[in-house]
Amino acid sequence: MPLETSPDAPVPVRTVLRLVGEWIGKLGRVWVEGQIAELSKRGNTVYLTLRDPVAAVSVRVICPRQVFEATDPAPADGARVVLWARPDFSMTKGSFTLSALEVRAVGIGELLARLERLRRALAAEGLFAPERKRRLPFLPGKVGLICGRGSAAERDVLENAARRWPAVRFRVEQVAVQGPYAVSEVTEALSALDADASVEVIIIARGGGSIEDLLPFSDETLVRAVAACRTPVVSAIGHEQDMPLLDLVADVRASTPTDAARRVVPDIGEQLAIIAELRSRARRQLTGRLDREAAWLAAIRTRPVLANPAAEIERRHEQVIALAERARRCLAASLDRAGTDLLHTRARLIALSPAATLRRGYAIVQRDDATVVRAADDVLPGESLLVRFAADQITVTVSD
Repeated sequence: MPLETSPDAPVPVRTVLRLVGEWIGKLGRVWVEGQIAELSKRGNTVYLTLRDPVAAVSVRVICPRQVFEATDPAPADGARVVLWARPDFSMTKGSFTLSALEVRAVGIGELLARLERLRRALAAEGLFAPERKRRLPFLPGKVGLICGRGSAAERDVLENAARRWPAVRFRVEQVAVQGPYAVSEVTEALSALDADASVEVIIIARGGGSIEDLLPFSDETLVRAVAACRTPVVSAIGHEQDMPLLDLVADVRASTPTDAARRVVPDIGEQLAIIAELRSRARRQLTGRLDREAAWLAAIRTRPVLANPAAEIERRHEQVIALAERARRCLAASLDRAGTDLLHTRARLIALSPAATLRRGYAIVQRDDATVVRAADDVLPGESLLVRFAADQITVTVSD
């Protein structure tokens, strides 16, 4: 039942703490998983700070040394463990602790199995899809670098980038790259760099290490933060054989921090060589084109029509005169043939005309209506007829 209090009837602190202790005591023993953030041994007691691997919360753990060292090997700082613990609340200090009764280290096989389950879940959401990957800028004005404090990865990236392109600028965020605070610090640094408009690409770099050391870079919180990042992200974690989940969600995976510098910053020597080669190729192309055009122009100029234009005009003039003479001859021959044909036709017409027949002594007998009499039976006695001769004509009257 809830405790009834009022401004006039408050309860003392000891009562509140006693009630809180009783409520916590009802929780009973629980299995708790977390990551060891702090570890100290005093006599026969081991004091731990157990941190949640995702949320930024932790709890104080008290463990007998014999129980803690029963695991072979004993867990070290940064290791993941599972505790069988009893919640305790100290009334004198007002503090909450867990009293560990059994400690189990999370083995490599278990970690790998959990990572595989997380990988499949994130892949099903499409966080590793190739179409989400963004191309890196050719020559970024400023590069964001997330790395450990004074780490070799930082030196590798900065030195190789400066060697390739001395003018490149960096904004370096030094964070914890292993241990309980790595995920939160890397995520905060990523958010800060992503919010900087001058940063065009972000490199997350760390040297090699064991699977436990690289676990923060497979944390779901960090992976989702990279997926939501607007700026292209390059993952350069560990060596070639290491592949945390960060490598899968990043836009570009570099095998080493040195490889990340090579992928992000172009080599000025290579670029100058490419420019020189392109210029040489363009010069050869242009020179070859000019040589071909000059040869073509020289060949055109050696042709007779351009070498001596007057000679071509004269030749054409002679052709015109010859064609005109040929046309005249053809026309004259055609006219001669037509005249001869006309004479022959005239002669045939004359030979076939009635006048030629009349000149041979024949006559044509016609009635008054100009019809020709073809037989004697066609006329009547007393009918007047016209007899035509070659030179003249007479009118006769039929008597019989």
